[in-house]
Amino acid sequence: MTTARASGVQLHLTSLPDGRLGPSARAFVDWLHAAGQSVWQVLPLSVPDRMGSPYKSPSAFATSAALLEHPDAPVSAAELAAFAEREAYWAVSWTAFGGDLADQVRFAREWARLRTYARDRGVRIMGDVPIYVAPDGADVRAWPELFRDDAVAGCPPDAYAATGQLWGNPLYRWDVMAADGYRWWIERLRRSFELFDQVRLDHFRGFVDYWEIPAGAETAMAGRWVRGPRRALFDAVSAALGHLPILAEDLGDIDAAVTELRRDLGLPGMAVLQFGFNPGYAVNTHHPDHLQPDQVVYTGTHDNDTVTGWWATLPPAPREMVRAAARAARVDADVDREPSWALVELALDSPCRLAMMQAQDVLGLGSAARMNTPGVEGGWDWRMQAGALTSAHADRLRALTKAAGRCPSAIEARRAGG
Repeated sequence: MTTARASGVQLHLTSLPDGRLGPSARAFVDWLHAAGQSVWQVLPLSVPDRMGSPYKSPSAFATSAALLEHPDAPVSAAELAAFAEREAYWAVSWTAFGGDLADQVRFAREWARLRTYARDRGVRIMGDVPIYVAPDGADVRAWPELFRDDAVAGCPPDAYAATGQLWGNPLYRWDVMAADGYRWWIERLRRSFELFDQVRLDHFRGFVDYWEIPAGAETAMAGRWVRGPRRALFDAVSAALGHLPILAEDLGDIDAAVTELRRDLGLPGMAVLQFGFNPGYAVNTHHPDHLQPDQVVYTGTHDNDTVTGWWATLPPAPREMVRAAARAARVDADVDREPSWALVELALDSPCRLAMMQAQDVLGLGSAARMNTPGVEGGWDWRMQAGALTSAHADRLRALTKAAGRCPSAIEARRAGG
């Protein structure tokens, strides 16, 4: 994903002050540029479910009209025809479901302008590809042969949920997909890289072995591991699209087979600093002492509490582990006063080529700013106040980023030239 050290901030479009494309999106790019950041990570741009989650979308391909700055902008017949031809694989599935292709054209226009604006300021946009789709959505209706109806998706107990998570998404018929050369996945990733410079592939673990929960089960505890497509899927994608800049989300119940496949494919994995301070682990791959260059390190993700909220409920022993790590790394921030900035410094100081932080952690916000709580319906509605990210935040982050050797030379040159 990157050969040089870099860093960035995660903030979904719905969390911008405007909650959509437009002035606040461009202002955030400007702030990232001023802060010396080169990556903006967003959540899926797909149509969310009724609870606001973009991870259970009725289409794996369509973007959300709710994100448009100008939802009533005119669209010509020629534009519609060109879009329908270019996106022929999935456009019919969306219109048959009741979706409006004109909205997709509008989104393509606005998104292209934002990407150009970001690229001109040295900022790449990282997207997110959920592994599953919504039940009874456009994909399931258009390609029913590709999906199972006897079992649903989820995951066993992990650091996010003590009793596991019952997602309820339909599972894939991997044998049918294999017989078709994995065309659906090829087209899905082709579409993803029309939108993004790089992507995080959600629940990479599920491509190795996935958690199969019988339809109608009340909890995820009734599930079992079943072998996934493994390398065959990625070989088919590479043959069709070439090597893609993908981040493998390898959190949760990870075994040797997951790590082996990720490394064989040359994909970076993830580390989350909030998971790194558990006294019960002899070797913790999320702890600053064990981070590797082929990981992308996060202060926290959209599924975590904010660092400030996490610190407020952290027991004494893990707190002392954080303090020890901060002392070893000689971070400037006082952990007890500014835990979020201490973790920002630990992330930037790490050997990981890419370090990511949530905007909430730059702002030092508490649990009220948490984006999502896995296994609990609701959330997804946190929105940043206008002007919250100030020039002082940018200057502080840029200084730390530069000291960690992550400030892009292009950004440095732009700033030096005025």
